[in-house]
Amino acid sequence: MNALKKLKRHSRLHLSTIMLMIFAAAACIAAAGSGSAEQRQESPDSPGMIENRRGAWLDEIVFVQQPDPGQMVNQIERGAIDLYASGITNPVIHRRILESPRVQHTISYGASVELTMNTAEFSDPQQFNPFHCREIRQAMNRLLDRDYIADEVFGGLASPRYLPISTVFPDYARLAPEARTLELRYAHDRLRAEETISSRMRELGAEKRQDSWFYKGEPVELKLLIRTEDARQQLGDYVGNVMEELGFRVNRMYRTAEEASRIWIASDPAGGGWHLYTGSWISIIINRDQAGELDQFYTPRGRPEPLWQAYTPEKELDEVAEALRRRAYDTWEERQDMMARGMELAMRESTRVWLVDQQSAWAYAGNVEFAADLAGGFSGSALWPYTLRFTDRQGGRMTIGVPSLLTEPWNPVAGTNWIFDRMITRSLHDPVVLPDPFTGLFRPQRIQKAEVTVREDIPVQKTLDWAELKRKEKIQVPEDTWIEWDSDKERFITIGEKFPDGVEARTRTRVVFEEKFKQRLWHDGSSASLADIILPWIMLFERADENSPLFDRSAVPIFQSFTAHFRGWRIISEEPLEIEIYSDQIFPDVEWIAGNRAPGASAWHLLVLGILAEREGTLAFSSDKADQLGAEWMNLVSGPSLPVLDRHLQRAKAQNYIPYEGKLGQYIDKEEAAQRYQNLARWRRERRHYWVGNGPFYLHSARPVENIVVLRRFEDFPDSSDKWLGFDTPRIPEPRLRGPNFVKQGEAAEFSLTIKEEQRPYPANELAAIDFLVFDSADELKIKDEARPREGKNGEWLFTLSGEQTAELATGAARMEVAINSRLVALPSFASFVFAVLPSEDK
Repeated sequence: MNALKKLKRHSRLHLSTIMLMIFAAAACIAAAGSGSAEQRQESPDSPGMIENRRGAWLDEIVFVQQPDPGQMVNQIERGAIDLYASGITNPVIHRRILESPRVQHTISYGASVELTMNTAEFSDPQQFNPFHCREIRQAMNRLLDRDYIADEVFGGLASPRYLPISTVFPDYARLAPEARTLELRYAHDRLRAEETISSRMRELGAEKRQDSWFYKGEPVELKLLIRTEDARQQLGDYVGNVMEELGFRVNRMYRTAEEASRIWIASDPAGGGWHLYTGSWISIIINRDQAGELDQFYTPRGRPEPLWQAYTPEKELDEVAEALRRRAYDTWEERQDMMARGMELAMRESTRVWLVDQQSAWAYAGNVEFAADLAGGFSGSALWPYTLRFTDRQGGRMTIGVPSLLTEPWNPVAGTNWIFDRMITRSLHDPVVLPDPFTGLFRPQRIQKAEVTVREDIPVQKTLDWAELKRKEKIQVPEDTWIEWDSDKERFITIGEKFPDGVEARTRTRVVFEEKFKQRLWHDGSSASLADIILPWIMLFERADENSPLFDRSAVPIFQSFTAHFRGWRIISEEPLEIEIYSDQIFPDVEWIAGNRAPGASAWHLLVLGILAEREGTLAFSSDKADQLGAEWMNLVSGPSLPVLDRHLQRAKAQNYIPYEGKLGQYIDKEEAAQRYQNLARWRRERRHYWVGNGPFYLHSARPVENIVVLRRFEDFPDSSDKWLGFDTPRIPEPRLRGPNFVKQGEAAEFSLTIKEEQRPYPANELAAIDFLVFDSADELKIKDEARPREGKNGEWLFTLSGEQTAELATGAARMEVAINSRLVALPSFASFVFAVLPSEDK
């Protein structure tokens, strides 16, 4: 905890591409669940309590809606709530947390704030959009003062950000020379920005009268969409003030998240309903590979909404972004060159101005512990359901406050994407892999092992033991591998049928599941089946097939992204379950390849009800299709969807219905179907909802009128409660850089770096890289090199500038910057030292 508090602003560590690349079923049909179990209280002094405890540490969790974070500290102090599940970025509330003896906190670094610009040319010729002009968008980078925003608007709980890649993830340190060069190129320079904007405005037909801009005789009014729930309201006012000082009239449109989304996300950008929006994104896990960010934020492939579809990136940017999305490189050097060029092109495009990476404080009572994610905090942590506990007792009830509950309909295919809803549903589902909250590397949860074979020229590294890495000159996809789905004949099409001449792949991932896979129970008491894995695969193809009654246009972009790299899968063995997946998509880490390829599961009998309802046209999995059909967006926990699902359950139960029987009939018999529907009917009577999962908690009740959600411990969960303990404190390097204050040109100079954690030397074998950069007085990168350890001094490194190197430095203030990558945390650490370069005596 102390290491987190000591991080300086320079040590800087959406929902961005949150697993958009994650493998087919897991990405598109990530089911979460609920389940039945008795509540049980246990004494903390009972013998063998750790050895005998299985599943969650808590017996019950009550989520209550608390939209005002200003009341949160008092509520924790009074015992009304035990934890607030939203990161605090307000500096005033943060100070109250620090001052309270009863409230503790942890810090996360995955949130970022940017200014989204409407790049469309407005359809009304009388309306003027300056941000349709690429040069004006570029100039906005220099116009806005990120240091002021970080220090004053966010009260020091943020660090300046310029680039598409986050400053808190490994790629920033890997690309430090290129990143810092671009940051200096687009540094705050108001005079230069004003000159560019004024010049281009006049070229576009605008004129300035008495310090105000006019277009076709009318004042140029900017519609600035400002979010009101957090510091973005102050940010919006700052942006509005700056634009008014430049001569624009500003219409400040203050809106909540839901109100704003109807304008900037849902509306046609050419309609002219807005110009600028104070956007924010959060990555709920540490993103070890940001190669997909350019495609996500600068091309129409990023999202299906109208704003993205209006993007018209330069051809080179589009090609680089698409290649990086596919990871179409053969060497690490090629990847780094593509990333560097892509960042440069993205800054030229500037569909948005990245402003800061935020630090968020997560507040909780003094007797509460959990594994927080360095990126996503509590709400983004995959491990919170497995680690949340009281320190002074086992079991018990915990009350958690959240800003909003049950915001959108819950369904496991295309339901709510609100972070607080997803935080809860995450605890109801048990995925096959879980991300390490400090490194972002996937660790096995329901997998014995994985074997990943990559083409021998592919740059991939291995860190953990569970995933084996092999290399092969060629990877031929076997003929019996499934590559497509034939909905008419209800069968998979094989590689041999579709590609008689054969197909090669860049990777092969062989996943061996736990031996007791079929003994796992869903919350309603149903035993797991291979059909729980196969049906989500079938739905992946059905929802992107125009001839299918399940076709959903909103599912097509993800499907296209998937099929661009998918090369097939096949079942090697059923006992134990072993699946082989072929793909052309790679990641720098073998653990990420294995984690993204391993297929997830959804309770097939639950999906059946949604399939039948969507085929009928009364319900739809996605909001887009619901709007298109004039149907209800499917909700498994409350509302008018429930009686529709009741009717289809009776239909399925009467027929012992087996979906896609031509294929799934091999894995489901009538007896299993009858038992599943009987279990689901009993679950519906007892729980009054349809949310069935297999996680450490089950959904006991959801009460939208009272804004309360209650979870209870699933007693049949197979794992010991202490399985995921040990992720309480990240080991973040704390660097200190020292050296001479004055360096003469032509003379050698030595600098020393000390790296510690909690006042102890940081283990040298856990440091992946230490790079130092030297910028001269003109902010030009002159020297890049690696450090060497100081002999006999644990935790110390030396940087020596030779006389030849210092002779190349211009006189004036120079700066050394150090980037440190640790194997124990993915958060890069930085240190800097300013020194004066003096002329040599010969000059």
